[in-house]
Parts: sequence; structure tokens; C-alpha cells
Amino acid sequence: MQSETTQSNNGTMPTIYLGHGAPPLLDDAQWMGELATWAKGLPKPKSILIVSAHWESAPLAFSSTESGTPLVYDFYGFPARYYQFQYPAPGAAELAAKVAGLMPDTEHVAFTSRGLDHGAWVPLMAMYPQADIPVLQVSMPSLDPGRLLEMGRRLRPLRDEGVLIVGSGFLTHGLPFLHDFRVDAPPPGWSADFDDWAADALARGDVEELAGFRHRAPGMPYAHPTVEHFAPLFVTLGAAVDPEKPSEPVITGFFLGLSKRSIEVA
Repeated sequence: MQSETTQSNNGTMPTIYLGHGAPPLLDDAQWMGELATWAKGLPKPKSILIVSAHWESAPLAFSSTESGTPLVYDFYGFPARYYQFQYPAPGAAELAAKVAGLMPDTEHVAFTSRGLDHGAWVPLMAMYPQADIPVLQVSMPSLDPGRLLEMGRRLRPLRDEGVLIVGSGFLTHGLPFLHDFRVDAPPPGWSADFDDWAADALARGDVEELAGFRHRAPGMPYAHPTVEHFAPLFVTLGAAVDPEKPSEPVITGFFLGLSKRSIEVA
């Protein structure tokens, strides 16, 4: 059994990109176990900064910084219990101030009372169920890979202060094109092909190839008929010490035929 996570000697955290699934992820023992094991192998963060596929807003916006941030139940058609979950994390006002200070003087930031959406709280419930770490969600002000890489670069210094930077999406997300909704359904060709392409590009550290996914990746546009679930990857890569350093997957496989591939970058 793995020991409880502890803070690393220098406090520097990796930066990660994960597939967050929908609320039923919380009922999937395998995926929950994979996320929990991953968290146990990381230094315990002092705070968490998360960028989710489910919040696009310009200018850059922050979720509520108050303790016990509410949750956004941004889904429908699920059993009632999914709308009763809570994740009462400590306040993140200090982190919000630091993030604001890292943004360009010409870029306004917006403080809001918005709660954490399911792209944030679902994986955090799997990885840090005690809800004892301050969490700040920030919006994606753009879906342009170049702008998101730059955003990640500006956030990079926070890692030296023990902040875990999380890009939360789904490596493939062609929900309109799924026909088999079994959890263990084999991936459609477009999902498997996109996953193989991304795995190869990540293993080579080819950020340019990844940034050109709309035109270069096999399986498009079926793998991402809209691109918000792939976009958080570029915040993760931008926050890396060397975005072009090859990265290794931490989680692989498929859920409902969609790629769960998740990575950790130094």
C-alpha cells in the first residue's frame, strides 16, 4: 500500500493533464483507483490551480476564492445523488492574487462567485477526497493553443511554491459519434487513431504537432467536434519547465470508447 503523500523537499510540483469524465466516473472503481494512486504518488500540493474544459471566459476569470466554494452541477439527466455532492475546499484568495500578479498588466482579470464545475470537482474528489487543499479554477480565455501555452508559461513559477497546475479535459471527446455506450466499449477508429497520434507526439515532445491538431490529427473532427476538451493540454504543456520534453502517460485506456490518456510533465 502506498504511503500518504508528502510535500517534496523543494516544494516544486509537476503539471498534469487528465481526463475528467462525467459524474459516473465516481462509480468507476478502476478509473477512481488510477486517479487516487496518481495523487498518492505526487507531492501533496499546497494549493491546486485547475483549468477545465467547461469554462471558457474572456478576460481570464477566477472561481470563488471563499472557503467552501460551491459546485456547479453542469450536467443533466443523471440520478439525483450526483447533484448532492459537495467539495468544501479551503479558500484560495492567496493563490488568486498570485495568479493575477502573473498576468500581463494589459490583461484584466475577473474575480467571480462561480463554483467549481464538474471538470474540476469530479477528478478532485477522486484524487484529493479530503477537500483539504485550496482550489482555484481559472477560465480559458481562448481556445487558441498559442495563447494557452503562453498562459501556462506565465503560471509556471507557481509550481515552485507547491501549486499543482491541472489541465482537465478528455483526450478524445466525440460524444455525438458514439453508438456503443458500454463503459468497456471498444474505441471507435477515430478515437483510437487520435489517441495513437497524440501518444506519439507527446512521447516526442512535439508541441507544434499537437498545436496543429485540427488539421494534422487523424480522427478529426470526430475526436473533437468542439475542441475545449483538448485545449487544457496546452496550459499543462506551457507550464512545463521544457514543454518539448517528452512526456510519459500516467493513465491510458478508454472509457465509453473515449481516450483517458493523462500525463504528468516535469
